[in-house]
This record gives sequence, C-alpha cells and structure tokens, in this order.
Amino acid sequence: MSERRGQGGGDRPGGRSGQGGRPGSSGQGGERRRPEGQGGQHRDAAGRQRPASRQGPRDRTAAAPSARRRSSDPARTAAFDVLRTVADSDAYANLVLPPLLRERGIRGRDAGFATELAYGTLRLQGRYDAVLAQCTGRSLDQVDPPVLDALRLGAHQLLGMRVPPHAAVSETVGLVREQVGAGPAQFVNAVLRAVSREPLDVWLERIGDAADPAGTDAVARLSAVDSHPAWVTRALREALVGHGRQADELGALLAADNEAPRVSLVARPGLADRDDLLAAAGPDATPGRWSPTAVTLAGGGDPAGLSAVRAGTAGVQDEGSQLVALALADAPLDGPDARWLDLCAGPGGKAALLAALAGERGARLVANEVQPHRARLVRQAVSAAPEGAVEDVRVGDGREVGEAEPGGYDRVLLDAPCTGLGALRRRPESRWRRTPSDLAQLTVLQRDLLGSALCAVRVGGVVAYVTCSPVLAETRLAVLDATRAARKAGLEVEVLDAPAVLHGIAPGLDLPEREDAQLWPHAHGTDAMHLTLLRRTA
Repeated sequence: MSERRGQGGGDRPGGRSGQGGRPGSSGQGGERRRPEGQGGQHRDAAGRQRPASRQGPRDRTAAAPSARRRSSDPARTAAFDVLRTVADSDAYANLVLPPLLRERGIRGRDAGFATELAYGTLRLQGRYDAVLAQCTGRSLDQVDPPVLDALRLGAHQLLGMRVPPHAAVSETVGLVREQVGAGPAQFVNAVLRAVSREPLDVWLERIGDAADPAGTDAVARLSAVDSHPAWVTRALREALVGHGRQADELGALLAADNEAPRVSLVARPGLADRDDLLAAAGPDATPGRWSPTAVTLAGGGDPAGLSAVRAGTAGVQDEGSQLVALALADAPLDGPDARWLDLCAGPGGKAALLAALAGERGARLVANEVQPHRARLVRQAVSAAPEGAVEDVRVGDGREVGEAEPGGYDRVLLDAPCTGLGALRRRPESRWRRTPSDLAQLTVLQRDLLGSALCAVRVGGVVAYVTCSPVLAETRLAVLDATRAARKAGLEVEVLDAPAVLHGIAPGLDLPEREDAQLWPHAHGTDAMHLTLLRRTA
C-alpha cells in the first residue's frame, strides 16, 4: 500500500501532528498570504493582528516543513539499507553492516551511530511496532515495508538514543524523501511527531497496558515492553526454571538481550599472548571476565585494526563460546588424547581455538562442515594454526560421521545448529525470524547429530554438546533423548560434571549445582551458551 496518501490530512495521526515545522507555517506546501490591515499592520487570515515581533520580513522556505530536509546523512542511510537488506534477503545485520561501512567510508563516531541505530532498531522492533501501532492510524501491515523500517529507525532515535527530537524527525523525514518519496515523507513526519510527544516510560506503560489490559498476563506485557515474541519469552522463562534459576529473572534476561554486547577477543593459545593482545587493544581494553584467553574491548572498538586479528592468531569470540571450547579440551578422559573432531565447525571460531589448543598438546583436529561456503570460513579461521594441528577441513554431513568413523576420535565438539535464542544481543533479527516450527525441525537434527558424535568418539573419549540456546528442547531434552537412543544402540554414556570443569577455568563462575552448565547474558555477561559433557563408557 502506497504512502502517498500521507500528503492529505487523513493520514496524519491526530490531525495536527502532520503539520510539523515552525509555528505559523501552513504545513501545506507554502506560506499563506496574510492580508495587511490599516497602517501596514499585518493581519492573519482570520483578521487577527500579528504581534510586532512578527511584522517584519521573515526568511522562509516555500516548502512544507516536512519537505525541508531533502536528504539523509550517510550513517542513517547505512542503517536504513541494513534493515532493508535484512528484510529482503534474510541476511544477518552483523554480516551486512561492517562491509557496508567500509565500502562507504563511514568511520569513527558515524560508524558507531550507524551500528547502534541499525542493531538497536532490530532488537527493539517489537517495542517500536507497538508504539507505532498507536500513532499511525492504520494497521502496520498496511504500511509499505521501507516506510515502516524508516519509522522504526526514527522511533529508536526518539525513544532509544540521545538524539534531539527535532533532529530525529527531520533526518528521518529526509531519509524517506530521498529513498521513498515526498508523500511517505509527510506521513513519516506526522507519525514521528506523534511518537515524540511522550517519553519512553509513558509509552512503555501504554504498550504494556495494551498487551495486558486485565493485568493478568505478565508474559504478554514483558514481550511487548522488552521486545520479544511471546513464544520466545515463554521458552526463556521455562529455560530459566529448567536450568535451576528463578523465574523472576526473566525481566533481567530480556533486558540483557536488548543491550549491545561488548566486543570480546580471544588470544589463541600458543599463537597470541593475552597480555600482548591486551596492550595492543589500547588502554581501555580489559581482561575478559571469565575466560583466561579473553580480552574485552571498550566502547566496541575495531577488532579489524589489530594485527593479531588480521593474522588470525586472535579473533572475535564471545567469552561463552571460548569457555565451552576450553571445557572440552580440559574435560577428563581415559586413554590417548591425539585426535579431535569439530563436527559442525562453521564458521570456525571454536575450531580455531581448538586447533590452537591441539597444537600445544601435539593433537590434531578434523573440522567438518556441511555447507561448502562455511567450510571456506573454517579454513580461513584455522589458517594460523600450528603446522600439523589441523588434519583436515572437510565438507560432509555430520550425521554420517559416526557411522563412517566409529570410535575415531578422542574429543568431539558438537556445536549443534540451533535457534540461536541465546545470542539475541548479537543477532537481533533472529527473534523475529524464528518460529516454533523452526524449533521442531532443529530438535530432530540436534538429536541425530549428537547420536553421530557419540558413535564417532571412542570408548573413554568425551563429547561436548553445545548450543547457543538455553531452550530446554534444544538442551537437556535433546541430550536425554540422544543418550537413550545411544543406549538402545549398545553405547553406554555417562554425564560429566560440566560446572566443575568450567570452575577449573573460571573459578568465580556462578553456576547451579547440576551436571550440565548454562550461561546467561544477565548473569554472566555472555551469550546463553549451553554445555553438556558426555563420556562414552562402552
């Protein structure tokens, strides 16, 4: 549906909100002629005399207020283009934005602004849609997608960033005029002025009440206010309880999902020294909170500017991802420790860390990845590994490895394909893409892959089952189903004490007393990584 109707008053929420700009302007494309009274005094169309302060000549544009800003700045245009690419091609924002910024020469504060604008808008899209639904005077599915994305960008500037309201409105209107057209720009001007009338806390109360009018559905209210689909909110609440935490942590978890994560680096052992990486990263960088291989960049930083990252001796990797790979390497096993497998290795961050660890111990790593383009990323990630540490990077179906190489490995990492609901801080669009039907499909794959991993590990060897999701169907229930199936097939498996292994790496890590381990953004500052360690006994 075209927004060119926005040039008429019918599309202006509340009528007056469409008439932005300076007081006294008509908002209809130009300035009305005002009749002059006796003695040269200026009077308005109703015959009222204008104040003396306004009787002199005025420097005005002939354009309507919403038309005065005719173009957008590069940072806002970049954020808009990211949202359109994410919507049109199912791309991930964290893969689209960095090369786009480099290509357009957007650096420094402008790059930071574009990053927060794009990622913040995607994270809080549900919140802003609830606000916009009260301001547009129409269903949002009747608003053209490019216009709706621009409205979301404007709402984030008004309610989620320190942008002056006049700048947020005028710059967004200019963006729409440049990218879409004049009619939609008038519509956007009207809607954003309506949004700007109330502060964030008022809007949160309003959209919460709209989602939960009876005050009895806390999940619906939290979903609207904290910008998560309701099914995701319910699944995360169940996961908290199922992993031994309190249900009342849900609000803190959802809020943590909406915060921009700090950039974590990994100094790959034997290839980069953490202290050296820390020094190179600048005076504001700090050691990681948990991982002995981690460095945290202040204010986001630019990892690509570090020579160690360019050389592949260090990389960008969340501390949770570092911890689960380190835990596999430290887990106790019986017998030799010479051959390791990363069953689903793409894009290669954990494989690169394991390869560095294997190189220090005289072991060798096989990295398997089903998708050729991701296998190429794995090869690039492990390119700096010590000579002989990487046996092979191969393309193949992980479900077939156990049958093809039964008992062929001492340590196996299964970083299983999952919903990614533990990394919503980093992949903000995932919460809007995933559906319960995705979960049903993935859980079948996860169980098949874990069965293959248990066949591929030798008796006495260890499998690390890892997901970047805390959802019970992808974590505890997946392990339970796969180990039952393995026992029916004649394999015996025991669950190791994953928290104990992690405490050997990160002594202060707060984990409930249980066999598996679940990390959380609100509790640990990491992605919500799950770890179960399994040792094959027969």
